[in-house]
Amino acid sequence: MIRSGMKWMFLIVGTMIGAGYASGRELWQFFGHDSGLAILLFTILFSICCYVILSISYEKQSQHYLPVLRTIVGKHLTLLYDGMILLYLFTTTVIMLAGSGATWQAFHFSYWVGILAIAIPLVLVFVWDIKGILSMNSFILPLLIGGLLYVLILFTVQQELSIFAHLGEQKNWTAAFPFTALNILPLIAVLGAVGNQMKVKGEIWIASIGSGMILGTISFIYNNSLIQISEDILLYEIPLFAILKHYPYEMFLFISVLLWIAIFTTAASGMLGLITRFRKRFTGPMWLLALLTLMLMAPLTSFGFSTLIKYLYPLYGLLNLYVLSSLLLYPLTNRYKSQ
Repeated sequence: MIRSGMKWMFLIVGTMIGAGYASGRELWQFFGHDSGLAILLFTILFSICCYVILSISYEKQSQHYLPVLRTIVGKHLTLLYDGMILLYLFTTTVIMLAGSGATWQAFHFSYWVGILAIAIPLVLVFVWDIKGILSMNSFILPLLIGGLLYVLILFTVQQELSIFAHLGEQKNWTAAFPFTALNILPLIAVLGAVGNQMKVKGEIWIASIGSGMILGTISFIYNNSLIQISEDILLYEIPLFAILKHYPYEMFLFISVLLWIAIFTTAASGMLGLITRFRKRFTGPMWLLALLTLMLMAPLTSFGFSTLIKYLYPLYGLLNLYVLSSLLLYPLTNRYKSQ
């Protein structure tokens, strides 16, 4: 049970820790100063949401997210949110492909070599169906989490910072709600695809509490580090590099590899949500569906998606507040219905 619960825990963390989170940009955009209570609230809200999504997925024994989504938002809003999820997963995965191309370009490789470097393993990981994704996450997520914590703790120790210096800052507590809401759609998409893989309810507790604790801890330490270099963050597109400016080139290389892994895990989660959604209409293996989807995405990587993100993400954050409230109220409303 513990081992199975950890599989889902790593799947959740892999979905959440994308390049935006790992780079520090997403955290700084929502949190920053006065966010001690906000991060604590996020940890609690996130764990509750994961528990509810996994519970519904387990009860429905779902193979894709649609039955879970219908339970959460009701049949009248399912079409709207289904479209939002598909658009979110598609655009996010395209952005991750483009991000891989840009990362390899930084090391003087061709942009398309960078695209192939992520596309080929994305197809290969689906040769083993959903088990391939779970095995991959169980292997590379501890490396990603460990590497990120190593850099942040090293910075904290070397700068002689107090991890709990900003614990009492609470003014920005409301940031917990839009930050949690923004990350709900991909969670529904991914966790809705594994309902038929879960055996006992105990796995759900391990996955939801474990993932919340991991992400809450990393977020708190990371945000605390970013506060110390807040004046430099404006000069860096990737805030994490502001932390590393006094470190040797080897550390920069190490972090670049970590960020690429974060890009890969996000792309893999996005692909899982997409291809499980259409799997019943496609008779071929998952890897072939993954290949066809990537071929459709590849030409779009040459377009700039910054405008799309600029308007799309705030819209998601707003519309997802309804999903967030539905998830938080679900244990109460469901109990009322069952009586």
